[in-house]
Amino acid sequence: MKWEEVREIYPNQFVKFEILHLEEQNNEQIIDDVAVIGPIKEEDATKELLNSKNNTLVYHTSKDQVVVKIRKAIGLRRTI
Repeated sequence: MKWEEVREIYPNQFVKFEILHLEEQNNEQIIDDVAVIGPIKEEDATKELLNSKNNTLVYHTSKDQVVVKIRKAIGLRRTI
């Protein structure tokens, strides 16, 4: 399902979904195709996001696009 469709079905609320398709641009992942798991209550959104694994996200439908910034892993050096 396209993100625009999700926004129409679940206006102005958090939704939990699985990522089906994304594009990477300028250190960002733009997600445009998702499989909706269901709406999430606002008070449960943070908990659900922290418990999400693999390709599952929680996002608010007030946003025009689902954009996730890619952070590069930074290793720490230590001398012994």
